Amino acid sequence: MSLAAVILALVTLQRIGELVLSRYNTGRLKARGAIEIGANHYPLVVAVHAAWLIALWVWGRDQDVNRLALALFVALQGFRLWILATLGPRWTTRVIVLPGEQLVASGPYQYFSHPNYAVVAAEIALLPLALHLPLLALIFTALNAAVLVIRIRVEARALSAVDGQRARRAL
Repeated sequence: MSLAAVILALVTLQRIGELVLSRYNTGRLKARGAIEIGANHYPLVVAVHAAWLIALWVWGRDQDVNRLALALFVALQGFRLWILATLGPRWTTRVIVLPGEQLVASGPYQYFSHPNYAVVAAEIALLPLALHLPLLALIFTALNAAVLVIRIRVEARALSAVDGQRARRAL
């Protein structure tokens, strides 16, 4: 098995693990009264990320590995873990709003509005570059950017709805 295939297997397992964690957290949040906003865009998010992984497996599994790009990708995993630890049971891959809860403003969220999206955008570019696939890096960076435009609008709408509820309760 090539080093590229090992890397892809680890990334695939990581993403599957994250989906399991997300599903668990989503269920617990909904049990506490949380609501999902903008669920219609979620299949598009999943499709882009699944296509990215599939493309990497198809064209990258036997490629040589650019160790600098790989090192940067691995470093991003530290930021990913920081984000997961900061959000704890509130981390999901969906847009879930828990009425009455304050926004998380600690960890990386004290520096960036969307640190998770920054990490994912960098990963989507870096892993194909680590496998000498610059065209895949370009294609999926563009697709992810398009999805993020939709996703960030959904989050903004969700947060303004929550802020509107808070304002009505304060009156």
